[in-house]
Amino acid sequence: MKKAFVSAFIVALLAQSAFAEDKNEGFNFTVVKENPITSTKNQNRSGTCWAYSSLGFFEAELLRMGKGEFDFAEMFVAHKTYQDRAKASVRLHGDISFSQGGSFYDVAYCMKNYGIIPQSAMPEPGTLYGDSLPNFNEFFSVLEAQVSSFAKGTQKKLSPIWFSSINSTLDNYLGQCPTEFTYKGKKYTPQSYMESTGLNMDDYVSLTSYTHHPFYSQFILEIQDNWRWASSYNLPLDEFMEVMDSAVRNGYTFAWGADVTEEGFSREGLAVCPDVKAIENEDGSDYSRWFGKSSKADDRKKLFASKPLPEIAVTQEMRQEAYDNWETTDDHGMVVYGIAKDQNGKEYFMVKNSWGTDYKYKGVWYASKAYVAYKTMNILINKNAIPSNIAKKLNIK
Repeated sequence: MKKAFVSAFIVALLAQSAFAEDKNEGFNFTVVKENPITSTKNQNRSGTCWAYSSLGFFEAELLRMGKGEFDFAEMFVAHKTYQDRAKASVRLHGDISFSQGGSFYDVAYCMKNYGIIPQSAMPEPGTLYGDSLPNFNEFFSVLEAQVSSFAKGTQKKLSPIWFSSINSTLDNYLGQCPTEFTYKGKKYTPQSYMESTGLNMDDYVSLTSYTHHPFYSQFILEIQDNWRWASSYNLPLDEFMEVMDSAVRNGYTFAWGADVTEEGFSREGLAVCPDVKAIENEDGSDYSRWFGKSSKADDRKKLFASKPLPEIAVTQEMRQEAYDNWETTDDHGMVVYGIAKDQNGKEYFMVKNSWGTDYKYKGVWYASKAYVAYKTMNILINKNAIPSNIAKKLNIK
């Protein structure tokens, strides 16, 4: 009996040890703070993250405000934005970019000047051309060619109907933007529907953090998709991060524009910035086990997703250098809505993506604060979410 007890005790210890070892593999997240958001959508094969993230952010704002759940039409703001961008491109003879991408400001501008509509007032994305999700492969090839032919053509004068062909293409692929519609038994225009939400676009500001312009001032962020030349407030990195952390802890979400081309941004639902030199110096580290003599990006991504690893200490200078040498690029818009911690107590922002839910965390990404500090291009946030001492420095009232 005593021998059997000892054997059982050893088995239990081994099981406990195995559990502890397993717990350190992979990432185990615990929610610290989670603010309400609407469901995850799928932008599919379209460069419309700016529309999905901005509208997802405003939908979350309405939840925070106690207004209920809204589902805005991304293709409405895409239609209106491509109209305006085509006109700007032609006026400047093609000397601004015309592309699928856009900015958070495009959506705010649309909502303020054209209004907004619910998804039910427009065709579901992709359905007009026989797809179940947005697919811009054919659509944008046609649209770009049209815009280029007008902007860079050899004609000496534009005909008065040049824009109608652009608008017809937008209508055919995205659907016509209604001037009036009925929603839940009530008639609206896009403007009156916007008014009914209670959202005020003057409550929202863009923040960033770069040293090539003075801190606590506004400047036009030099990225191609900022074709409306919108301004952002410039903060030192520590205060930039303080705003983001404080906002989430106080019940706010924000739209997050970031570079997602880093090896640490993985399809495993992670965005991390491992300190490769520190990992290399660890005796018998996972680096050696995974890599050997290989330095392939896929191998590194597997390593970075294997478990929490030491991360780089991000500085203002590193951010600026990465921006100036094109390592940090304006790639993707998402919504930050929460904070979680891993099994070692390190905190991450919880991010709503727009790539659907066929991923490890069902459409949620966990972005380490090192990654956010290093790779954030700008954020769109309610000015009331900014700590009062920082808002005062920016002269935001």
